[in-house]
Amino acid sequence: MQILITSKKLLETIQKLATRLYETHPDMNEVVFVGIQKGGVVVANDIVSNLQTLHAPKKIQYGQLDITFYRDDIRNEIHSPDTMNLPFDIENKKVVLIDDVLFTGRTIKAALDVLLDYGRPAKVELCVFVDRKEHRQFPIQADYVGVTVETKSTDKVKLLNKEVVLIS
Repeated sequence: MQILITSKKLLETIQKLATRLYETHPDMNEVVFVGIQKGGVVVANDIVSNLQTLHAPKKIQYGQLDITFYRDDIRNEIHSPDTMNLPFDIENKKVVLIDDVLFTGRTIKAALDVLLDYGRPAKVELCVFVDRKEHRQFPIQADYVGVTVETKSTDKVKLLNKEVVLIS
């Protein structure tokens, strides 16, 4: 196991992502933030916490998305559902999806499928902490990227204990 991003660098990157999101969306009335279960929620919690500090005292609209039953590998493995919490309407809103690692694009495709079951957003943007763009299987790219890393397709990139690690 190799540490790609230390906890200090992780916190700095989260702050930069939050600042970019705040600069892009200074009026938070028409934007909602949605973390993708599981790892995306960990990153999203930190980003939204930073956004809340920048945007205080107004409340940020934030929810969690469970894509378990929309995954295309559900037939191969047994999955238990995660928490689904969208306590707001997404109809005609800007939705910022947040995930930890963008790899093949399959998770994001599933997340888009779930979102469309809840309404028709005006726009969907993607914010990821780590982009492994050389392995994309779908034409999906992030609007906001913390770091881009080059890896082998067999490598695993995980967020563990506030560090990003490479497992070969």
